[in-house]
Amino acid sequence: MRRSLQQEIRQTQAFPSLEEEAFLGLQRTAGLLLQAFTRELKAYDLSAAQYNTLRILRGAGGEALTCGDIGERLVTPGPDVTRLLDRLEGRGLVARLRDEADRRIVRARITDQGLALLADLDRPVEHGLRQLLGPLGEERLRTLILLLDRVREGL
Repeated sequence: MRRSLQQEIRQTQAFPSLEEEAFLGLQRTAGLLLQAFTRELKAYDLSAAQYNTLRILRGAGGEALTCGDIGERLVTPGPDVTRLLDRLEGRGLVARLRDEADRRIVRARITDQGLALLADLDRPVEHGLRQLLGPLGEERLRTLILLLDRVREGL
């Protein structure tokens, strides 16, 4: 049986507006999805932000990115990119290099070890996401994606 957000969070009064209910529903859903995703990554000793950073660096190909470049591409902005890179570099998943043109700029690139870790994660992550979101079906997923794109357009 489907439970409404109001029932789930045990709110006794109606939401003041549809917008507030939708906003809280997005927050609640995103939080629960992130918790489930984080459980999958725990076996690999990675946080969601570290995983996202590795995927960004893999997506850059051989190009090394600055902290600013990485920060702009993070799905959930906010974490200290320098600290993220410190941890990933300490594990040998990322290498940092000084920019040849401007020695003050530090760039990061994914290492072969980082690529191997992501390759190991690709299948379990895909499977996990299918289990979490697959029940919606293709049409509803496409609609959800369009709706979320629409919301972000206004930001």
